[in-house]
Amino acid sequence: MGLMEKIFALLEPAHWGVHPDDKKRPAADAPVRRLPLPERLYVPLQQHIGAAARPIVLTGQKVKKGELIAEAQGATSAAIHAPTSGKVVAVGDVTAPHPSGLPVAAITIEADGEEAWIDAAPAQDPFSLSPEEIAKQVAAAGIVGLGGATFPSALKLGLAKKAKIHTLIINGGECEPYLSCDDRLMRDASPEIVAGIRLMLIATGAQRALVGIEDNKPEAIAAMREAVRPRREIEVKPVPARYPMGSEKHLFSTLMGQEVPADGRTTDLGALVHNVGTAHAVYQALGKGRPLVERLVTVNGGAVAFPGNLLVPIGALVEDVLAFAGLKETPARLVMGGPMMGSLLPHARVPIIKGSSGILALTAQEAGIAPAGPCIRCSSCVRACPIGLLPLEMAARIAAGALSAAVDYGLKDCIACGCCAYVCPSRIPLVQYFNHAKGELAAQARAQLRNEAAKRLAAARAERLEREAKEKAEAAARRKAERMAQKAAEAAAAAAKQAEEVA
Repeated sequence: MGLMEKIFALLEPAHWGVHPDDKKRPAADAPVRRLPLPERLYVPLQQHIGAAARPIVLTGQKVKKGELIAEAQGATSAAIHAPTSGKVVAVGDVTAPHPSGLPVAAITIEADGEEAWIDAAPAQDPFSLSPEEIAKQVAAAGIVGLGGATFPSALKLGLAKKAKIHTLIINGGECEPYLSCDDRLMRDASPEIVAGIRLMLIATGAQRALVGIEDNKPEAIAAMREAVRPRREIEVKPVPARYPMGSEKHLFSTLMGQEVPADGRTTDLGALVHNVGTAHAVYQALGKGRPLVERLVTVNGGAVAFPGNLLVPIGALVEDVLAFAGLKETPARLVMGGPMMGSLLPHARVPIIKGSSGILALTAQEAGIAPAGPCIRCSSCVRACPIGLLPLEMAARIAAGALSAAVDYGLKDCIACGCCAYVCPSRIPLVQYFNHAKGELAAQARAQLRNEAAKRLAAARAERLEREAKEKAEAAARRKAERMAQKAAEAAAAAAKQAEEVA
């Protein structure tokens, strides 16, 4: 441990964020169950940041589990693989796992029940592969960040290699209430996670790895410490259980004793942050030859009869998951992800995707459905903000339509963690204010770009018309001059002929 880290460890616990009741048990302690294979799987082509994958299968085509069914389009796209064997019955739209309920392109596979894998031979010794080959295989497996950001992992590994990072940080914080899939994965598959970390160290060129785990997960900490015991380059470091500790900048600051600038990245300071689930997926791909076709999903909430963690194929519907876990009552709210930063679902007929860490079926009491009141200027939101912003001031300016003033108060630095709304006694939907303002600013920026593009096109058209008119005038003048010269020449020739006749 360096001097700065030792000093940082002696400091008082951070005063940012909140510490809600985590509500992780009994789901975290229940053994992992596998969801029975549904009759159909609906696999969206957009499960990552970047362009949607391009389908390469046709309706009626038979596929095997793990077979490539949609290829990446561009550096920030990711490949999609068949989560089971069966027949492609549709390539069309399904409801997106998003509050909007808008359609998203997807490949529908009718399962044949055989679960027949493609023939894939993993590398005999994946640890002997070059960094470039590891990144290539990670990309081929369609692996994205499983902490929720869904950034293509291969691109992230390659960028870290170019940045010459020295530390790989593995995020096992899982600070969101209710969620425990990372906790359960660390308890049950710690050796495979460590193997994935070793491969990621090779891919990035980092000299060490720090595994940050919130101290409310003692079983996961013990399992990971046992798994890393022979590996001196990997260290498990408990961190305070405080939301949003899972934010990469806050986890970095807690582990490294440095603050990431508002407009900076952890790689600028020599560290790359990846999720424990991503490390496990990397080992699955290189050590077993299996692409990312399923994931561990926490099913929790007051309306769930048997909460726990389920191994779910990508493309299974939320209603399939809830039917298997059982419901005690009709949920007042369905959330994909955690209650703080997850997405409110329009209904249960939406598919599980690579970034689905949890499905929460919340009762009305848990959802806290109540009308908002006026701001009482208590400044609770200010004390809770992990970024050090003034949420009440930003919200007041957004309500008045002064979006640029909200930007001056740090709107663009907001990470939408929900701490401010969580502690607000007036139940003001602050995060919705900020997301609305960001969306409006983005729309204004797009409109400005369109206007500027229209102006450039109009100016170019005017310039073209002016140039064409000038060219036409010049051509007309040349033709007139040519005609006059021709007439003069003809007149001179006629005069010369007449002179000859007279002579």
